[in-house]
Amino acid sequence: MTREAQKDIERLKAGEPLDYVIGSVQFLGCKIDLSKGPFIPRPETEYWVERVVEEIKYQISNTKYKIQVLDLFAGSGCVGIAILKHVPHAVLDFVEKSKKFGEQIKINAEINRIDSKRYRILQSNVFSNIAGKYDYIFANPPYIAESRKNRVQKSVLQWEPKSALFGGKDGLRYIRVLLQRAQDHLAPGGKLYMEFDSFQKNAIAKLLHKFGWEHFAFFRDQYGKWRYAVAEDHKS
Repeated sequence: MTREAQKDIERLKAGEPLDYVIGSVQFLGCKIDLSKGPFIPRPETEYWVERVVEEIKYQISNTKYKIQVLDLFAGSGCVGIAILKHVPHAVLDFVEKSKKFGEQIKINAEINRIDSKRYRILQSNVFSNIAGKYDYIFANPPYIAESRKNRVQKSVLQWEPKSALFGGKDGLRYIRVLLQRAQDHLAPGGKLYMEFDSFQKNAIAKLLHKFGWEHFAFFRDQYGKWRYAVAEDHKS
């Protein structure tokens, strides 16, 4: 057994997630490097992003115009990179609060040979440094409720970044900000796609009404759990 293999076995015995030990994960045909320790992309996210990519490709099939996309809480960049790879007309802004994870996004964009002219990496806390308007906003915010911390796997708590996990006592801290401000950053007819925890569905529906979203729908993941919402700009 090589020294490297022995080190990997020791890391696994210590409880480190396999994807970190391997160093990367596949996401919609993209290789996502995890060397900076971002939140590990989940199959549930891959499931809904794949469906949304197909929807967008259908919607813009007859246009030659560039579509403007925002990937909030970008982390590893997996969502935005998948969009850039599969939607040729897309140009995209990655938004990430952590400078380290901004570097991770750049690594992954280069690994997947994304033209640097098609994206920017912006350091921002949600919309704090964002001025533009977008046709599509994708958001996978930290949404685990601190009150449900005991339901989270120990390896996740020990190894994955807590900043990417927890969204306050009810898990809605960032979702409130997102739903309150996203319409200001959507182009006419634009759409917001947002992941959430299944138990939050009713609370999110109330927030959507509160902040003036008139058109929205909820969708389930491959396991039958409520997983993401789609909300359209109220001015459309």
